[in-house]
Amino acid sequence: MTTPHLTQATGPAHTRIYAMGAARGDLIVPNDELVGPINSSDEWIQQRTGIVTRTRASANVLAVDLATAAAAEAIEKSGVPASDIDLVMVATISNVQQTPSIAAVVADRVGSNPAAAYDLNAACAGYAYAVAQADALIRAGAAHYALVIGAEKLSDVVDPTDRSISFLLGDGAGAAVIGPSDFPGISATVWGSDGSKADAVGMNGTLIEYRDGEAEWPTLRQEGQTVFRWAVWEMAKVAKQAIEGAGITVDDLSAFIPHQANMRIVDEFAKQLKLPASVVIARDIESTGNTSAASIPLAAHRLLQGHPELSGGLALQIGFGAGLVFGAQVVVLP
Repeated sequence: MTTPHLTQATGPAHTRIYAMGAARGDLIVPNDELVGPINSSDEWIQQRTGIVTRTRASANVLAVDLATAAAAEAIEKSGVPASDIDLVMVATISNVQQTPSIAAVVADRVGSNPAAAYDLNAACAGYAYAVAQADALIRAGAAHYALVIGAEKLSDVVDPTDRSISFLLGDGAGAAVIGPSDFPGISATVWGSDGSKADAVGMNGTLIEYRDGEAEWPTLRQEGQTVFRWAVWEMAKVAKQAIEGAGITVDDLSAFIPHQANMRIVDEFAKQLKLPASVVIARDIESTGNTSAASIPLAAHRLLQGHPELSGGLALQIGFGAGLVFGAQVVVLP
């Protein structure tokens, strides 16, 4: 029997980020509002994390709403008609419904129906994972233009009495439109996981346990020291691999945009990578907090607002978090 010849799709040689959008929670929450239940102080939080305030969303604002607002800005700035976007991905851990996906709803809201749409859960590495997928799928010919979003409403999964992570978390969404390019705009992604450390960050219960009255509403917890050591030592290696894989050196970078987990981690990263003074480092965590999958695009958006001269420059971005999972790539800033 002769196997029929199949036609396989092929796409452009290169991709790049066209534009970015952002939406932060409408409430500004200073440390003083959170210290009572954890018997702490503003000084303690600032010293440990670098956070002064964080943005959180009102009760009637969902992650899907933040995602929609960020997406609308990115599409408008990109110049790509929403109807030409045929792939929508939302990285999130805080969709309050297991299904439908945030992505399908956002695709319809912004005018990209009937785009392929799905959510992905890679925690704080979610945006980097989604960028890797958008790049690969467009170059493979499976999509023409992609809308990539990191969106979180982490205040829905916070226990205000928890000292391990609750005071770190904020709400927001960041979005990017990715499409074909005449030059390489997204480097090869270095990504992976270490499930042996799955207990280091995650939910403290299941929905089954909650339903059966065996546990409270599941909220995020972490083993702070375990995560800190892993992030500082192991993720610096991943960042170096991403730089090498992109065929550049740290001197070629214009910006460094790590997941906004903790200011001490960001500073230690910069030291280990021996970043030159000319590299602008994202420190959005100070006023936004840790927004998991949204933190890299939110930080990139803010960097470009404050430093428009970075447009066209190279940025190293790296996400890392629950799983444990990690992803890093070098991108040309829109």
